[in-house]
Amino acid sequence: MEQFKAIVINEQQDGVTYGVETVGEDQLSDGDVLIKVGYSSINYKDMLAVQKKGGVIRDYPMIPGIDLSGTIVHTTDDRFKEGQEVVVTGFAMGMSHTGGFAEYARVPADWVVPLPDGLSLKDAMIFGTAGFTAALSILALEQHGMNPKNNPAILVTGATGGVGSVALQILSQSGYQNITALVRKDYQIEVAQSLGASSVIFPDDLGEPKKPLNKQKFDYVVDTVGGEVASVVIPQISYGGSMSMCGNAAGVQLTATVLPFILRGVNLLGIDSVNVPIEKRGAIWDKMADDWNITQTTLTDEITLEQVPETIEAIKNGEHLGRTIIKC
Repeated sequence: MEQFKAIVINEQQDGVTYGVETVGEDQLSDGDVLIKVGYSSINYKDMLAVQKKGGVIRDYPMIPGIDLSGTIVHTTDDRFKEGQEVVVTGFAMGMSHTGGFAEYARVPADWVVPLPDGLSLKDAMIFGTAGFTAALSILALEQHGMNPKNNPAILVTGATGGVGSVALQILSQSGYQNITALVRKDYQIEVAQSLGASSVIFPDDLGEPKKPLNKQKFDYVVDTVGGEVASVVIPQISYGGSMSMCGNAAGVQLTATVLPFILRGVNLLGIDSVNVPIEKRGAIWDKMADDWNITQTTLTDEITLEQVPETIEAIKNGEHLGRTIIKC
């Protein structure tokens, strides 16, 4: 194979550096499937990957990128064939295994999902890891009683970010009408409303966590940020309600008492998109390709590998909206 372009993170004595380099196949991690990457996407975790103590990268140098869609150019696994279009998200990709910010990637066959009917390679990364996580969050809440027929009061935190923006659209498209979006900046209000929010609030509107039990405001919560925001929201969840949790942009510490859980029967649902068993992934992607296909209306920006640092900085500074996909 000829050499190709990839983002490479290198460790330095006083930090890390990253940028586009020319690499060869021998610099890719081992795997059964070699993929010509069509698209990847930028997620919060990818921003952490290029920080000195981001807690994502295990070994250097490393090609980041926790997801990709592309076409198989070589495989030694009989479940797949050359020319087949596929999606890969999570597992160790972009962490300890070279990832999707490259023109080629090599991965274990057990990580690979055939591209479902109804999605293009571009559509798959408009969803990407963020969309997959949003879908997992909504599925978990629906398994715990959330149903549009009951017109539940739903809160989505981090509502204009990657996971939150997709969650808003899926909820709206599914018939949920009482959706509150939590945002931090004035310019995000109109964005959240365009994505399906029926009302928009700011963190200050939630009040302070002064009581272990506060007024019951939300039946279900899609929490994408964690930290103090989640701590304030938990005492405001209605009896029998549930919160899904998938992010830590607002911090990893959670301050709470047991009272919402033992007096109101509140459910706290942890969402992990990294190690979802491969046998469950196909059905989730099929639902995203069909009933939950919101790719034509998603707020999306398409960039090249060379433009990745600019988007990384926007995410780091809390200025990123929607989904950014990389045309590899």
